[in-house]
Amino acid sequence: MTDIFDRAQELDELHREAALAAHRRESCGQSYSHCADCGEPIPEKRRQCVPGCTRCIDCQNEHEERSAR
Repeated sequence: MTDIFDRAQELDELHREAALAAHRRESCGQSYSHCADCGEPIPEKRRQCVPGCTRCIDCQNEHEERSAR
C-alpha cells in the first residue's frame, strides 16, 4: 500500500524527468547536416538520437580520443 509520501516522490521524479527532457531539447540546438570536421553528411538517425551533434560518429570518436589524452 502506497502512502502520500511515496506518491509525492513518484510525482517529483516524473516532474524532474520531464523538466530534464525539456531542457535537453531546448539547450542542444540544431544538429548539423554535415560533419564540422570532415564535411561528410551526418546520418539522420544520429541527428535524431544525438540532438545538437556537429560531427559524424567517426570524427566524434577521434575527437573524444584526442580529448582524453
